[in-house]
Order: sequence, then C-alpha cells, then structure tokens
Amino acid sequence: MLSIDSRVSNLNVSACSLLQVLECYIISVEFFIIPLLSALWIMLPAWLPNPVAALFGGGTPVDLGRNCPDGHRVFGDGKTYRGLVAGILAGIAIGAVQIQAAGAYGLDSLPHQTLVSVTLLAVGALSGDLVKSFFKRRFGMDRGAKWPVADQYDLVAGAFILLLIFDPAWLLTEVTLPAFLFILVLTPLLHRAVNIIGYAFKVKEVPW
Repeated sequence: MLSIDSRVSNLNVSACSLLQVLECYIISVEFFIIPLLSALWIMLPAWLPNPVAALFGGGTPVDLGRNCPDGHRVFGDGKTYRGLVAGILAGIAIGAVQIQAAGAYGLDSLPHQTLVSVTLLAVGALSGDLVKSFFKRRFGMDRGAKWPVADQYDLVAGAFILLLIFDPAWLLTEVTLPAFLFILVLTPLLHRAVNIIGYAFKVKEVPW
C-alpha cells in the first residue's frame, strides 16, 4: 500500500512529465510545424509554375530561335511563350486559392498572401529559370545539362529578388528565418521529386 507521500510524489512526477510533453509540443509547433507550413504556403505560387510550364510548354520559343553573338541560343527551345504564360497563370491561380482559403478559414498563423506577392512569386520563379537558361547557353551547356545548385535554387532566387525589388515589406514581414531555412531544404527535394515524376511521364527529357 503506497503512502500518501508516495502518491503525492508520483502525482508530481506525472504532472511534470505532462508539462514536459506539453512544452515539447508547443516548441515543436512554434519552431517546426508553423515554419514548415509557412514555407509551403509561401512557395506554392513559385513551385507550381515550373512543372506546369514543362507540362504545357511547346510552340514558339521565348528567344524566337535567335542566337547570341557567341553562336549559342539565347534561351533554347525549352523556354516557350506557351509554357511561360501557363506557368505564371498557374502560380497566380494557386495563390488566389490560398488568399480565398485564408479568408474563409481564418488561417492567421500562415503568411498573408496578396495578389501582388503571388504574382511576384510566380513571375520571379520563371524569370529565375530563364536567367539560368541564359547563362547555361553562355557556358555552352546543352538543354537539360546538370547545373547543381543553380538548377534547384533559380526559382527561389528569381522569386525573392522580385519581391525584394517590388514588395520588400511583404518579404521582410512574412518570410521568417525559420521558414526561409525550410524553403532552402524543401526546394531541392521537391525539385528532384517532380523531375523524376516528369521524366517517368515523358514530360521531361532528363530526371534532374
């Protein structure tokens, strides 16, 4: 038979354990779950345009088949007006859905997307891809050739540079450091996964 002191001691231990669990849960929500969801929420309008552009691309190339003085194409046949427009519209469309969902369901803990922010994210993502293609052609790299780091982060650089130029207040307010770190981790993983899927369905010529 346990004494009253033993029961009280066991109760205190249980209470402390419960408090530790609650503390760990609160910390995990604040420092892991919310930044992770924020990163996904921020980048949806930037992540979506690239695969949509690949899926619906074709037709007239953005550079109209022209070469630079070095004899190489400006961008190449992989960058077309149809893909560019489809990708940007897809990014803006998913951003509009986010804005509506945030208002309808009170998603106040997530970054506050605006029409300006989602447009800059979508346009910036594909602009970064175009700039990367431009420099790949200058270095004599063929379409689909690997360019580590640049292949994964071109869309992040393009999107954030446009935000920094045209909407710096949103960028500095909504993109926290933990969310930004998650963006850096998630982007190459999603880039690889989407490219493998695209290659399997014959949308992309290479799986990277």
